[in-house]
Amino acid sequence: MTGNRQAHPLLISLANLDMDFRMKGSHHAFLLIALLPVPKFIHPTEAIRGVLWNRLIHECIDHVVEPLKKAASIGIMMSDPLGSLRYCFTPLASCIVDTPESAVYACVAGKTSSVTMANYKQFGDSFQHEPRTASTTLAQIQALESKIDPWDLPAYIKEAMEFRLNGVHRPFWRDWPLAQPSLFLTPEPLHHWHKMFWDHDAKWCIRAVGRQEIDFRFSVLQPHIGLRHFKEGISALKQVTGREHRDIQRYIIGVIAGAVPKEFLVAIRALMDFRYLCQAEEIDEDGCNRILAALHEFHTYKQAVMEAGARVGKKNKPINNWHIPKLEFLQSVVPNIRANGAPIQWSADVTERAHITQIKNLARSSNKQEYENQICRNLDRADKCRRFDLATSVRDARVNFREAWDVTNGCEVDDDGGTDNQYINSTSSLLSHIQPVANLSGPVRVTDYFSEAQRLHEGAVPNAPRPCRTFATAHTAFHLTRDPSFKQMTIDAIAEMFGLPDLRPALADFLQRLTENPVVHVMGGRRRALSGCSLPFEMLQVWSTVRIQSKAYHNRNEVLPPQTVSAAPCSESWPLGRYDGVLVNTDPDMHWPWCGLKGEHCSLDPKNT
Repeated sequence: MTGNRQAHPLLISLANLDMDFRMKGSHHAFLLIALLPVPKFIHPTEAIRGVLWNRLIHECIDHVVEPLKKAASIGIMMSDPLGSLRYCFTPLASCIVDTPESAVYACVAGKTSSVTMANYKQFGDSFQHEPRTASTTLAQIQALESKIDPWDLPAYIKEAMEFRLNGVHRPFWRDWPLAQPSLFLTPEPLHHWHKMFWDHDAKWCIRAVGRQEIDFRFSVLQPHIGLRHFKEGISALKQVTGREHRDIQRYIIGVIAGAVPKEFLVAIRALMDFRYLCQAEEIDEDGCNRILAALHEFHTYKQAVMEAGARVGKKNKPINNWHIPKLEFLQSVVPNIRANGAPIQWSADVTERAHITQIKNLARSSNKQEYENQICRNLDRADKCRRFDLATSVRDARVNFREAWDVTNGCEVDDDGGTDNQYINSTSSLLSHIQPVANLSGPVRVTDYFSEAQRLHEGAVPNAPRPCRTFATAHTAFHLTRDPSFKQMTIDAIAEMFGLPDLRPALADFLQRLTENPVVHVMGGRRRALSGCSLPFEMLQVWSTVRIQSKAYHNRNEVLPPQTVSAAPCSESWPLGRYDGVLVNTDPDMHWPWCGLKGEHCSLDPKNT
């Protein structure tokens, strides 16, 4: 926390909340229910200290979640937001933990899978091993207890290693109905995928390409707004966060292409395909098959990593094995998707952030005395403030909450008492009716350029400059600043500034094709106009940046945060200028993303003229 005080936070949330709602830390969907102690044992044997720590964790969690286990067993009456009582059960859906913590929760020893029966020698197998069930682990613990006293720690630890157990004799989930380690230990993207990429894939690439070469390749990449530019390379990076992991992943395939063998590149690309496919918010059976195909492709070509000498251990000694726990975890991703849904909803990004907002910030704001009491008091006060904001927002927005709740459950109440089709089907949809009234201590609201474009088109802003600086198509919105970057410049001056010798004929072709077919304009093809052709205008205004906004892949009603596309003119430092690449749909019959890249045209120099 602070002041050399340590604690292991235990957070809780509801799995039946909407995924997009629960994944936003500012919605406070994860609540702090306990601060588990981090003791320092004085026993001289490290193995015994480890067992005592593991047992203490399970004992503390067992005490905290006892009401949940009882509710999961016999049920409990709980009130919904309308105050109606409902008969509820509380099974254990997911434990969002990293790899070492998953081993502690599964009661297995090191170099052992926490979700299957595989040991470290089987981590590189190309198939999933038998899932680790609660009955199997509990039967092994019972067999141990029948022979040895659990508190005879030296003997118990030695015997437990025969079963690859960590010495915990009372798992907190032992009497939790339906709790299975292979199910509630869900894949965790932040540690199991992104951290694995940095610990293994990136190191393989650095070793295969060479430190100086890969650093040089990263340094010459064009900077992109919103992504980190690694001007000094990546080989010497320290304390890399999850955001840097993601940024490096975006570049890595293009950076190493041409510097590594083809099979090596295919193996790395297969792992990248696996990670990107698994991060989808909705995954159907076809998506599961594509994920399995990507993982199978890696195992087919993984020997190329060995042959390139990229897999090394301490002191750069070659390693000829695949004893990587996170690699074995990948085999359980698809079975867990079929059981628990998209794994992106179980990412530790939100819980790691909650450690700051729920504990560290509150501890720092205290008087450094009785941390626990002051943290609880601050959390209670903040929760009451959020509830008050919610209640006043509902009132100010004039939303009939009971009617909205009836709609959420599938029917809209009409004035005459009848019902109509459902139009609100999620927590996020319900909150969208009241969030514009008050911030609700929530996130910074994403500007909706689609709505702004609609308002401008309807004339709701009569003093707005014309033509409108914000406009939209069905799936993409564009926003320009009020004032252009370059005002009233001749076409030839702009062509020289940006290094575009064919700008004048390109504009002429555009006008000609627009005249021929005002609805459909096809980009590309042979330039038909001459370089010295005449145009009905000679002056242009140029914007060097444009904000582009699109909608979510799986939810076409969800507006994504806008992105900035830039185009800088030629200069001494950049003789050819600096331009962001874009994909432009030139075929009206093709609609991204369902059509893939069909009908798309790649442009590497959007001048936003």
